[in-house]
Amino acid sequence: MIPTVKKAPEILDREFLPVRAKLLEVAATLDRIRRGEGSADDDPRMQQIRKSLHLLATAGGDFAEQFQMVFSIPYRENWRDELGIDD
Repeated sequence: MIPTVKKAPEILDREFLPVRAKLLEVAATLDRIRRGEGSADDDPRMQQIRKSLHLLATAGGDFAEQFQMVFSIPYRENWRDELGIDD
């Protein structure tokens, strides 16, 4: 049997409140960081967060894949050597 694809309004009805809660959590966390002493503006993690928020505001789709790429370390052929892992 082929699974049926739900209609976008049905998905929104089901997911709106959980998504809203997660976005509020992110906003509250960013507020706490901004109110904290010093600055985290130059921290690479803040740059990743800003980039992911920019993607969310401007990208046309494939959000999950694009977010994953923002927070991923680029693949390196010699990663085992760098981490001291034997085959």
